[in-house]
Amino acid sequence: MAKKQFQSESKRLLDLMINSIYTNKDIFLRELISNSSDALDKLYYRSLTDKKIKVKKENLEINLSFDKDSRTFIIEDNGCGMTKEELEDNLGTIAKSGSLSFKENMSKDEKIDIIGQFGVGFYSAFMVSDKISVLSRSVDSNEAYLWESEGVDGYTIKKSEKEDHGTKITLHIKENNDEFQFDKYLDEYEIKQLVKKYSDYISFPIKMECIHHELKDKEKHEYEDIKEIETLNSMVPIWKKAKSDVKDEDYENFYMDKFSDYDKPLKVIQSSVEGMTSYKSLLFIPSHAPYDYYTQEYEKGLALYSNGVLIMDKCSDLLPDYFSFVKGIVDSEDLSLNISRELLQESQSLKLIAKNIESKIRKELEKMLKDDRDKYISFFKTFGVQLKYGVYNNFGQDKDKLKDLVMFYSSKHERLITLSEYVAEMKEDQEAIYYASGASITKIHSLPQVEQVRDKDYDILYLTDYVDEFCITALQEYEKKKFINVSDNNLDLESEEEKEEIKKTNEDYQDLLKDMKEAIGEDISEVKFSNKLKTHPVCLTTKGDVSIEMQKVFDAMPNEMGIKAEKILEINEKHAISDKLKKLYKKDKDEFNKYTKILYSEARMIAGLPIDDPTEISKLICEVLAK
Repeated sequence: MAKKQFQSESKRLLDLMINSIYTNKDIFLRELISNSSDALDKLYYRSLTDKKIKVKKENLEINLSFDKDSRTFIIEDNGCGMTKEELEDNLGTIAKSGSLSFKENMSKDEKIDIIGQFGVGFYSAFMVSDKISVLSRSVDSNEAYLWESEGVDGYTIKKSEKEDHGTKITLHIKENNDEFQFDKYLDEYEIKQLVKKYSDYISFPIKMECIHHELKDKEKHEYEDIKEIETLNSMVPIWKKAKSDVKDEDYENFYMDKFSDYDKPLKVIQSSVEGMTSYKSLLFIPSHAPYDYYTQEYEKGLALYSNGVLIMDKCSDLLPDYFSFVKGIVDSEDLSLNISRELLQESQSLKLIAKNIESKIRKELEKMLKDDRDKYISFFKTFGVQLKYGVYNNFGQDKDKLKDLVMFYSSKHERLITLSEYVAEMKEDQEAIYYASGASITKIHSLPQVEQVRDKDYDILYLTDYVDEFCITALQEYEKKKFINVSDNNLDLESEEEKEEIKKTNEDYQDLLKDMKEAIGEDISEVKFSNKLKTHPVCLTTKGDVSIEMQKVFDAMPNEMGIKAEKILEINEKHAISDKLKKLYKKDKDEFNKYTKILYSEARMIAGLPIDDPTEISKLICEVLAK
């Protein structure tokens, strides 16, 4: 029998489609099962209006089988089947879709879910087989036809025999090679796994004869192979069930099983949206971070389905980075099953779904913060850093979405509070939101710079996460209240009289201060007397956009960035050390320089900065103490 040529452009198109569109060979089974599901759907749909067709939905099914000896894999359904002409149209033309045509010919009021497009997806089977046979008999005919092809060279169609309507697809699985072990598609366990992963929620049963080993004789350790028909898929996804039919523990068990977590989720978020883009989503906020969450290996994304058929395990485009901790699924009938990652990224439907999901998660978190604060704090202690990262990432373009979700430790309340709560309790004379950064609450609390602000009875936000200051910098202000670092050189809490007094002191001792700066070196920008400090002799403040804590973050990065804070050494003008320096400057310059270096090292230690030469400083301290 002469072969017929494919009616699409060329053999090259088929070759390109097989090797480029589907990089994952496992997809073939999803595609063929989806086509069978469509055929069953169409038959059942027609039976509702055509009295000649008598079928019961419970009798409709998809059957899988394989034979290792002949290297064949079979997918068979008892759906509507195809006539000779339909085999020509649907399989003879690449990317011709029988399912799509059927759906397009339905009236607007007729509802039926057609998953696949019998065309491009079907040919994905050539990735794993070197010959495909399709035996089909239409429900409208008593004649059956056999379509066969070995790929790009074309196909044949001939009359055949088939007892009942439906379609039987036989794949002749390729031999193993150095690049791929095709034997996996002739293995019971592997087939079960593929069905579970990609087609678990097909609404018709997917059955296969499976072998179970049962102990026949315990003493002789003899086993017997028992064959039985097994249904491989769950059929009804939990997100498509009515909420009233699903218990909390059902969602929890689904989450723990699907996402391999040993703990229940902290929050379950379910939604069903209809409109320009329709979809269902089932989202989970974990109770703890995955072990690899803060590593480069972690992959964000939601499982993306088209009518219960998996398109992508982790669709990263559905989640912004700041919500990357969210797990879950999205199922939409508006997304084509046959779609590449590149086309998916350009999909307007997907972008709209992503936008809605982002808004839904944010609103649920806001609700949790308002209605269940303890649960929110538990969430925030685990994933708060990610929200703060979202505030300053992308040049702060998402800061307004997240500013009311971030929390910081309050010096006054000794617990986490929101920015809204801070501003609501600000004193009448307070003009700014004050914060201090450090490695821990204890270390921040003991900073010399904190004293003056606390003395005014102002609350201070203690920032201990590496990302905190970058978050604050991105926000710039909250409800028109600017953020001010208590270690900023421009902290303005003194009276006009105090400012004039300290200004005069610095002018009077400018030579002393200049010599102190020279003794310290280029690491310091300025040395000055200060009236900010209460009990501490010295401290380091900064000017400019980079604080000391920011410098620590930059210094910890693998690539040396050379970004340094512009540091100022401030000396408590009312401390006894101030008088000592003034006396030494007049009497003993060498001793004066020793004191200067010791005081600067002390200020660096308080700020959590390393001392360049601790041996030298230790020696200087001993010399001073010995006198």
